[in-house]
Amino acid sequence: MTYLRATLIVAGLLYVTLWVLALNGASDLVVPLAIPAILGAMIALGVALQRFMGIAPRRPRFRHPEDETKP
Repeated sequence: MTYLRATLIVAGLLYVTLWVLALNGASDLVVPLAIPAILGAMIALGVALQRFMGIAPRRPRFRHPEDETKP
């Protein structure tokens, strides 16, 4: 758990550092850096809209070997 947290913190700091570079002159980085933020916002808004409308999230259905019928 601590490795995951440390990795997320380092990745977040790297992302913020790249945004600082992009806003201070490296304008080629703006579009690639904006894509993850836009996708994250779209997903978050979609989930919020589903919760607002009262739509229950779907549960994943996995096929287990014991569920299959034997011939």
